[in-house]
Amino acid sequence: MTQLRRRTLGNLSLLAKTNIPLLLKRLYIQRGIKHPSELVLSTSNLLTYSQLTGVHKAVTLLAKAIFTNLKIIIVGDFDTDGATSIALVMIALKTMGAKNISFLVPNRFEEHYGLTTKIVEQALAFGAQMILTVDNGISAYDGINLAYSKNIPVLVTDHHLPSNILPPAAAIVNPHLKSCHFQSKNLAGVGVAFYLMLALRANLYQKGWFSNQKIAVPKLAKLLDLVALGTIADMVPLDFNNRILVYQGISRIRSGYCCIGIRVLAEIAHINLANLCASDLGFYLGPYLNAAGRLKDMSLGVNLLLSNNLLQARMLAKKLDILNKTRRQIEYRMKIQALELCKKTVQNQGKMPLGLSIYHHQWHQGVIGILASKLKEHFHRPVIIFAPTSNGLLKGSCRSIVGLHIYDVLHKLNSLYPGMILTFGGHAMAAGLTLKEIQFHTFSYRFNNLIQQLIIPSMLDKIIWSDGELSSKELSIVTAEILQNGGPWGEAFPYPLFDGKFTIINQRLLNKKHLKLKIKHISNGPIIDGIMFNTNTLIFPNNKQNIVQLAYKLNINKYYGTSRLELLIEHIWSCNKF
Repeated sequence: MTQLRRRTLGNLSLLAKTNIPLLLKRLYIQRGIKHPSELVLSTSNLLTYSQLTGVHKAVTLLAKAIFTNLKIIIVGDFDTDGATSIALVMIALKTMGAKNISFLVPNRFEEHYGLTTKIVEQALAFGAQMILTVDNGISAYDGINLAYSKNIPVLVTDHHLPSNILPPAAAIVNPHLKSCHFQSKNLAGVGVAFYLMLALRANLYQKGWFSNQKIAVPKLAKLLDLVALGTIADMVPLDFNNRILVYQGISRIRSGYCCIGIRVLAEIAHINLANLCASDLGFYLGPYLNAAGRLKDMSLGVNLLLSNNLLQARMLAKKLDILNKTRRQIEYRMKIQALELCKKTVQNQGKMPLGLSIYHHQWHQGVIGILASKLKEHFHRPVIIFAPTSNGLLKGSCRSIVGLHIYDVLHKLNSLYPGMILTFGGHAMAAGLTLKEIQFHTFSYRFNNLIQQLIIPSMLDKIIWSDGELSSKELSIVTAEILQNGGPWGEAFPYPLFDGKFTIINQRLLNKKHLKLKIKHISNGPIIDGIMFNTNTLIFPNNKQNIVQLAYKLNINKYYGTSRLELLIEHIWSCNKF
């Protein structure tokens, strides 16, 4: 069941002394803003790097490596957060005078995630004298042990949850460490990498490195475009610190001060950089980069972000575009197969499992995360999608619902049944694991049993949180522009969503699956366009239904130089429910 709930209005007097529009005051307070200072998204308000445990030790070792020209290999993850992290560190280290650096990205089909022993062996073959991980490493026990045995120091920067036992790295920088007093636990991997580079610059400056080498002190704010892209794409919560990072990065992009790679991705996505917002990074640019890691090799994405040649960048972006289109086709086929498997499960068991595990021998492991997200939204319950790997194992991608910490679930299963899960890691809402194919049915049964113990019925209800109603006068392009410019919006600081009653003037299907509406506010006003993507065609169009309750977002539809207000509809209820 999908329920509508309205956010508490809050005390508007908290922002009484600000001159921002009343609607934005209301929205900010509904998102937990308590003081005008939380709206000042200046870099001067960023948390200081000195709060990060391990950062002093890490930059001391990094600085020594730069002074002695050690070979530094940067190892990242194969998603957008990992790609932006690698690119940021590569650029920053070069501007600080490091001359002997290169990067490695694991191939998800061969080396799998993180600093595995295979990746360490590759790094050693490339002459590594130091390994720096970005967006991974906190669970790389085997890889770090191998590097340690070869006297190669490993510096770990990560934002994934650590276990009770840490790997034997030379230094670890992770805001989730129990000993870390960094006030924000929500940095993306690229955010942690950015803070490490801030600390390194300060260390080198204090030691007179830049003046001795006749190097200009690097302006690391130039890298905030990468920080914004990686942060939004990784869907970490936009707390105050992250909103500063994203706001500053988007401001640079809008002003044209961004890397060529971001510029050409925007070209392909037909996005005007001057009007770019956070959702464009997550819904349009990020997927192009992710497609490389999902289907091929994320080195393609990293090289795009590092490119200083416009023609080369456009060529790389075109390859990413082709990969992304292929990814969509694969995803579509897998979703059809998954829904059919779910239908058979219900027929065999009489109901849908509360903890849903699905496996198909033809599925592509690079797309299972997207499919898990789609099915979680469709059935609103924790979902794990499995695909086969090349070595006879299954790789699973988990997505959870609010109130159920999926990493803790995997940890509990691993404690109850040692050896069933081979590897696992992740966050509260998303995680990954591997297991032997022979263990799938056993795991599926035990996973569902544990979920049955942990979940309560109300958690299965999908809750749509509304910011309340808008009057017919507020349904305007002016209001939509205020909202777009009032961000950045994102995870835990969501784009405003409203609800209200509307009269349907006209309804039809677009491309056989999207509901296109002409509607009017119940209190009159102009006719407005509305669209609901991937609607349930068994329910709509419905010519007997002319008054409905909508949950929607405001959007400006720009077409051939003409701007029109459009409602992006999240859900439709029959009016008799209100």
